[in-house]
Order: sequence, then C-alpha cells, then structure tokens
Amino acid sequence: MLEIRPNCEHCDKNLSPDDSSAMICTFECTFCYDCVSNVLQNVCPNCGGNFTKRPVRPEKLLTKYPASQKRVHRPVDVNAHLASIKNRMI
Repeated sequence: MLEIRPNCEHCDKNLSPDDSSAMICTFECTFCYDCVSNVLQNVCPNCGGNFTKRPVRPEKLLTKYPASQKRVHRPVDVNAHLASIKNRMI
C-alpha cells in the first residue's frame, strides 16, 4: 500500500492525500507536479526513473488507511541533476 507522503521532497510543498499535483516514481519518491516538470525534467533524482500521478486515497479510507505524516525534504542539487540527465543521453 502506498504511504501517500505529505510533501514534495524538493520544495517541501504540502501534498494532501487528495492532491492531484502529487507525482511519484516507482519507489514512491514524492514530488509536486511543478518540480517534476520544471526542475527534474520528469527524472527522479533518487532512482533515475520517471514519474506518474500519485493515486488519490479517498477520504473515507483515510481513517482505516491513514496517509503518512513523515516528511521527506531533500532539496535537489539542480545543476548536478541536470548534468546527470545529460550524461545519460550521451
């Protein structure tokens, strides 16, 4: 079951369980749509995979299956990330 993490790892924006701008990679690294599109170029800085929209957990299920409250905030070194993307393309 997904943790449904509460924030963007890069900019620390709050992402509620029903936030349609939340994006995740295969390991559930969580970022907001703006960071994925404008900063990360749709490449996860942790695993190198791509992102997809995080599913919404309906409010009626949050009591039985609560979303995570553990915040992960690891701002990305944007220049190093973009250089690593460029190096993969060569």
